[in-house]
Amino acid sequence: MKSNELRDYITIEDNNGNLKEYAVEALFDMEDESYALLKAEDETIVMKIEGEDGNQDLVGINDPSESEAILEAYQIAVEHAPAE
Repeated sequence: MKSNELRDYITIEDNNGNLKEYAVEALFDMEDESYALLKAEDETIVMKIEGEDGNQDLVGINDPSESEAILEAYQIAVEHAPAE
């Protein structure tokens, strides 16, 4: 069954200059920081949102263990959140 849910997509350039399109799965705050959960066909990544409203940038998280910890905490929060 295909979902007709609308998603926002962004294109990210990696360190090698390769472009890849990601769906914005979620935007969330954790420990006074804002993050974006982005999903492509073969991977899920977390990026930090920096800047003020209207002038925000996505910044990569260079520490894989930090990125993994943020993703795990997000997944735990979603599992324990009441369904809307």
